[in-house]
Amino acid sequence: MLEIRDLHVSYGSIRAVQGVSMAAVPGRVSLVLGANGAGKTTTLKAVMGLLPLSEGHVIVDGEDLTRKPTARIVARGVSLVPEGRRVFAELTIEENLLMGGYTTPKKSRTRLLGEVFDMFPVLQERRSGAAGLLSGGEQQMLAFGRALMSEPKYMLMDEPSMGLAPAIVERVLLTARTIADRGIGVLMVEQNADAGLRVADDVVTVSAGEVVFSGSVEEAKAEKAILRAFLGETALAE
Repeated sequence: MLEIRDLHVSYGSIRAVQGVSMAAVPGRVSLVLGANGAGKTTTLKAVMGLLPLSEGHVIVDGEDLTRKPTARIVARGVSLVPEGRRVFAELTIEENLLMGGYTTPKKSRTRLLGEVFDMFPVLQERRSGAAGLLSGGEQQMLAFGRALMSEPKYMLMDEPSMGLAPAIVERVLLTARTIADRGIGVLMVEQNADAGLRVADDVVTVSAGEVVFSGSVEEAKAEKAILRAFLGETALAE
């Protein structure tokens, strides 16, 4: 299990994250909800060693990786699918994927590349083409594939449906579900709460850098305040 324990992150005098605790569990999707500025992305970046922690711990399968270099965190089985996909537009699809496997032994990369192509056939069909020519949805699949190239046990996903057409959102989030069903623990920040709840097992809601709810999807749906805050009044009629 990936455990985030009492995490605190500050930007100068501003406390962006205050005592956040949550977890990614193998085979489950944990959905992280919260308004813009709630500290969700900051939490994911801090877990990956991309931002310094003021307090708290990041524990992966019993090993304390707090304040360890990002490369070591990735090597221990944690990968990040960043907000906005962040593909290398001028590199080919295959080159993008191989960038994701930089911590993976060379003998494993061919196997992992084949597994990613099996999961996303469109990437194989266009493997020699520039990543910047892919559609938004295809670029998101590439971002998923790149993260899978490190053979992670846990994947952090930051707003995977951002900027995508409604028809593509469901496909992207179902892919997150498929990844979890392969035994990977998924911790997913997602603004589209309605769609996210359809694929999630657990829910964490964050407000002003603090966790205000943590429980199963069923428990979240039973909490009218949670539904009102993140899905709107129409959810209360369901």
